[in-house]
Amino acid sequence: MGLIGSIIIGILAGFLAGKIMRGGGYGCLINLILGVVGGALGGWLFSFIGLSWGGILGQLCTAVVGAVVILSIASLFKKD
Repeated sequence: MGLIGSIIIGILAGFLAGKIMRGGGYGCLINLILGVVGGALGGWLFSFIGLSWGGILGQLCTAVVGAVVILSIASLFKKD
């Protein structure tokens, strides 16, 4: 999948991660950006532990996991 496809998957992952996280994350735009970054982090984390999911659904699941991890870490620094 090309760069545009990866960005679209990341945006969708950010949206889903924002829905999964309690409190909704940081708002739509930041969640989408964190989803794109989370896609890269999820791919790295899964390769680190030896997991690999193929196809669009696998990439989406990987990106959602990465985005949830990033939102979880970012929520530790968020002041309410």
